Amino acid sequence: MQLKLRFSLLMVVAISGVSFAQNSKVTVPDIPGFYTLKADFHMHTVFSDGHVWPTFRVNEAIRDDLDVISLTEHIDYEGFPDIIDQDYNKSYEIATKAAENKELIIIKGVEISPRVAPYHHNALFLEDANILPTEYMKSGKAEFVMKDSVTHDQLMGPFLAVKKQNAFVSYNHPSWGWWDTKDTVLFTSFHQELLDADILKGVEVVNSGNYNVIAHRMALEYDLTMLCNTDEHYDNHPRYKDTHRPMTLVFAKEKTAEGVEEALFAKRTALYFGDYVVARQPEAEALFKASVDVFTERKMRKSEPLLVVNFINNSDIPFEAKMKAEYDIEGFPLGQVRIAAHDTTQVILKAVWEYPEETKIIVSVENILVTPEAGLQTEFVISAKENK
Repeated sequence: MQLKLRFSLLMVVAISGVSFAQNSKVTVPDIPGFYTLKADFHMHTVFSDGHVWPTFRVNEAIRDDLDVISLTEHIDYEGFPDIIDQDYNKSYEIATKAAENKELIIIKGVEISPRVAPYHHNALFLEDANILPTEYMKSGKAEFVMKDSVTHDQLMGPFLAVKKQNAFVSYNHPSWGWWDTKDTVLFTSFHQELLDADILKGVEVVNSGNYNVIAHRMALEYDLTMLCNTDEHYDNHPRYKDTHRPMTLVFAKEKTAEGVEEALFAKRTALYFGDYVVARQPEAEALFKASVDVFTERKMRKSEPLLVVNFINNSDIPFEAKMKAEYDIEGFPLGQVRIAAHDTTQVILKAVWEYPEETKIIVSVENILVTPEAGLQTEFVISAKENK
């Protein structure tokens, strides 16, 4: 017992630190009527198959400017059974204590992860993670071995249990076939059963920065909330040192766990990874227009009247736009305009022989995906009145 305690203490010391080399703010604006909260709902610690302590995840999230995290330990796998007692609430409790007075919301969650359909799912907003059954498992202590014969009821057991706790359930990384290469059906009859039982609510469209076009189509076809998570098991800094970490943008009515829960069930999310955003049309348009201010100036170039449209990007997201206008756009072939982050981009409209009261610019934002096949389509109505 002393050896176990000593080893546990050494492990805590060794894995509780975090590098703050990436300590930078991620600027994404609120949208009208909602706070924009930056979240990661899929991570692991030593309480399942991760390799860091829960306090590390808290410090890491603060370093990366997140507002919300969930530590989703596998309920069917223990990575260190000889030195860490099985307790699927413990990482949440440790993280919650570490996050006190730090403006970081911790959501209690787990990952249900059989290697057969319905595969891996997160369950968020739990009351007690320890009462979830894993009758499909033969051994989950430092190994993952399912029973030779697994029944439908055994696989359904944890999903029915989390439903009793009103959990938000999301399908993780669809199409990752490492658990069963024979099964190429991604939305199986089991998933349809979960959907029909009002259990399945979301799908992970981006995992570890990898966009999953199949999952995106799945979200739209089955009206599921879209999520973007790291699924991190180690320190994520080396992987994202040259960019921001992938995150789910949650548009919440209030900055609380209850506000996050309401927003996820209402499907008000956007996915921010690299320089891309994925969202449904309402959230995509609201986020873009909250990020970019527009004002127009009348100018004369010798005797040539011009309209100079200033696009001021107040966010960290550079937008790859394609613009069309009622007048000629100067200097941007095919109307292809990059609206750089934290910069002002000027678009000059020429052949304006008579100034109109207003004019319109139609914008396609090619790095904001509203479907797998199309970027955001929106427009700005530009006032062309003379500035007084």
